[in-house]
Amino acid sequence: MSYLPVARPFQVRPLAGQGCLAVSASGDIELLSDGELQLLQHQPEALPLARQAELAARFFLGRHGPTPGTDRLLRSRIQAKRELTRHGPSLHIIVPTLQCAHSCRYCQVSRALDDTGHSLSPTQIDAASDAIFESDSPTLTVEYQGGDPLIRFDLVQRSIARIAARNRSEGRQIRSVVASTLHQLDDAMCAFFQAHDVHLSTSVDGPPALHNANRTIPGRNAYERTVEGMALARRTLGHDKVSALMTTTRLSLSQPEAIVDTYVQLGLQDIFLRPLSAYGFAKRNQAHLGYALDDFKPFYQRALARVLHWNRQGVALREVHASIILNKLLCTFDSGYVDLQSPTAAGRAVVVHNYDGHIYPSDEARMLAETGERSLRLGPIGTPLTTLRQAPAQLALTHASEAGHARDCSACAYQLFCAPNPVDALAQHGTLTHPAAQTEHCQRHLWLFDHFAAEIFRARREDGWLLDLFHQWAQPREAAMAGDAGEATEAAAEVTT
Repeated sequence: MSYLPVARPFQVRPLAGQGCLAVSASGDIELLSDGELQLLQHQPEALPLARQAELAARFFLGRHGPTPGTDRLLRSRIQAKRELTRHGPSLHIIVPTLQCAHSCRYCQVSRALDDTGHSLSPTQIDAASDAIFESDSPTLTVEYQGGDPLIRFDLVQRSIARIAARNRSEGRQIRSVVASTLHQLDDAMCAFFQAHDVHLSTSVDGPPALHNANRTIPGRNAYERTVEGMALARRTLGHDKVSALMTTTRLSLSQPEAIVDTYVQLGLQDIFLRPLSAYGFAKRNQAHLGYALDDFKPFYQRALARVLHWNRQGVALREVHASIILNKLLCTFDSGYVDLQSPTAAGRAVVVHNYDGHIYPSDEARMLAETGERSLRLGPIGTPLTTLRQAPAQLALTHASEAGHARDCSACAYQLFCAPNPVDALAQHGTLTHPAAQTEHCQRHLWLFDHFAAEIFRARREDGWLLDLFHQWAQPREAAMAGDAGEATEAAAEVTT
C-alpha cells in the first residue's frame, strides 16, 4: 500500500536538541528528524513501510483515491478538540458576596467583613440559580465564589436548595462547589453540604509561614484555620470532597519543594502550580508580589520534579498544569480547560453571575471590573442566555479568540490545542486583539507545550514509567469544578479569598 502527503498540511516546530515536533490535522504528535521531515513532505514512499503506516494512522500521510471513512474520522477528531463550547455554559460561577475576612495582598477582589452593598439580593440569587437551566448542557457545575461565600451561607444555601428542587424535573447532572477559606465552616453547614453532595475548594499556598504571609488575617493563623476547616469537612463529607489551589507569589519561588511537600502532608491528590494573575487589585501589587515568566519557569520545573519524586515513591499527586498540557498532546478527547479553547469558552462555556448584579463571561472579566474595566459586562442578572450570546462584548470576545484567524496562531504548531486569551490581552495591553505572542498567556503556554512535548518523546525513549504516568494524567476527569475541577474549570476556579 502506498501513501502520499495529505492535502491538509501538518504543522512543525523545532524542539531544541531533539529534532522537529510535527502536529497533524487530527492533533496527533510525532518527533521527526530533519531527514524524515524532508521525506515526509516530498518523498514519503522513501520512508520505511512501517514508518509510512505509522504516520498515516496519525494523519500525516494520506492514501490514493477517495477515503470517506478516514475523512469522517478526521472531522470527528477535530471536533472532539473543540467540544466544550457546543452545548452552552456548563460552568456557572455565582458570587454571592465580596465580603471576606482575609486581607490577601494579591487578592483580586478583597473586601472587609463589615462592608455593605457587596452581596446579591435574594431575588438576584434566585434569578442566577434559575438561569443555569437555560443552558443545553446535560452536565452543569455551579461554583460559589467570593469573597468568601460562606460569609453569606444563607444565599449559598438558598441557591443550592432552589437548584436541587428545580432539577427534580430537569434531570440534569449537577455538581455544586463552594470555594472558601473554610474559616467559617461549621457542623450545620457540613450537614447541608453532605445532604446536597457539595464539594469544597480552598486555598493552600504552601507551608504555614508562606501561606500566612500571603493570606493575612489578624491572628496570623490562616493556614492553621484552613487546615482545621479541611479536617471538619473531610470528617463529614469525605476526603475526596475537599480540594485546594495555590497561587505562586514572589515568596513562593524559593520554596517549590516545601509547597509540594505540604500538599503531600495534607493528603491532597492534586496541585495546580499557578502563576500569579495580574487582575483586579492584584495588578496594583505587582511591584511587590510579581515576577517574570523566566522566574516562574525554574520554580515550576523544580516543583514538578518534586511531584514526580513523590509519585515514584508511590504517592499519587497530579500536577494540574501538566495534566492540561498532556491531555492536549496525548488524548483524542479534550478535557475542556477553559483558557485554551477556540473560540473562547468565556461566555460560551462559562458565565459568572456577580455580586454587583451583572453577568460576566469569565472570572477574570469580573476581576477586571473591580478596577473599572467593565466593557466585558454581558448584561444584568436575569438576562436570557440567548441575549447574552449576542451581546457586543461576547461577539467581540469570540472573534478575538479564533486561533485560525489570529496572525500569531494560524501558523503555530499548537493551534489545535491552544487559543488566544482576549481577556488576558485586555488586562495586560488594553485591547482584546493585542498580538497573542506578546501576551504572558501565549508565552507561558508555548513554553509548557514545548517542555512537555520534549518530555513525552524523551519518556518514549528512556522512561516507560514516566510515559505511563503522563498518559494517566492526560485522561479527562469527570467534570468537577473549582480546585480539582476536572480541567474544564481549573482556570476559572480562582479562589479569591
